[in-house]
Amino acid sequence: MCPAPVSGRSPRSLDDLLLYRLSRLLAVAGGMVTRLCEGRFGITRREWRLIAMLARHGELGSSQLAEHAQLDRARTSKAVSSLVAKQLVSRTQPGGDRRHVLLCLTPAGQALYDALFPLVSEINMELLGVLGPEREQAFDAMMREMQERAGQMVAQAALPKVDRRRGNR
Repeated sequence: MCPAPVSGRSPRSLDDLLLYRLSRLLAVAGGMVTRLCEGRFGITRREWRLIAMLARHGELGSSQLAEHAQLDRARTSKAVSSLVAKQLVSRTQPGGDRRHVLLCLTPAGQALYDALFPLVSEINMELLGVLGPEREQAFDAMMREMQERAGQMVAQAALPKVDRRRGNR
């Protein structure tokens, strides 16, 4: 059973659900980022996320990268292979150990990040600009609290895992 919304008002329709509303916001505003990524830079939004994680954290193992990006290993591996083929990420095996792979941005990957990050930041700043400084700070604090709560809920949840190998979604 899900807890009632903080306002005490139970959702009456899909439009009242926080996750649906966030999904709609991401579809609209995220669409601008996707168009930038794909149209101007030739990468997917998922690839952008991995590039941004490598720019932030530096050299990472593929499992670490998947964890930081909050993606499963299979999707991360596929995106990394694409980024390696595009020469935006390099993949090295320290000591020749095939089980351990380190990933880092190439100079071309860093240049792409340096060009794209300010554009994505501008979209974010314009979107948050409607709130004003005080409400933006409050919103940021609320987002952090909800992220923490979501993590707690996942840790406590006894939900079945999806088995996509059998065609389930």
